[in-house]
Amino acid sequence: MEGGRFVGVAVDFSACSKKALKWAIDNILRKGDHLILVTVRPEGHYEEGEMQLWEATGSPLIPLSEFCDAHTMKKYGVNPDPETLDMVTLAARQKEIMVVLKIYWGDAREKLCEAIDKTPLSCLVIGNRGLGKLKRAIMGSVSNYVVNNATCPVTVVKHADD
Repeated sequence: MEGGRFVGVAVDFSACSKKALKWAIDNILRKGDHLILVTVRPEGHYEEGEMQLWEATGSPLIPLSEFCDAHTMKKYGVNPDPETLDMVTLAARQKEIMVVLKIYWGDAREKLCEAIDKTPLSCLVIGNRGLGKLKRAIMGSVSNYVVNNATCPVTVVKHADD
């Protein structure tokens, strides 16, 4: 992958991650950039498919044509929703950008920071679920952790209810 910037967007295919993706497409991406969708699946004991091969290091970069294929994504245990696929397909065509998906397994906070360093990403856009103070104290905020530990600029896109 040559030329352009490497813009990462953390996606879990939720409403807040779709909002972050839309924001990145509308405000950051420009012709020649690479859009790296980073998704983190829960850690587990995977016995089949590509998950077992890539559990420690994350998947290889999966091109748009492959992650639009439901059969291919089933091997990785990921199910991208049609709205996200439509958004990135349209952006790839209109903005002339390359779109790839990188899948990690484990703790989202640590794996997003790992993605920043290993890809390496020019910047990362992440959604905010808008947890209340109590839930954030108990569960921890992924976006807060990434903002404080990332080695690149991080933009947090707040959910509409915030």
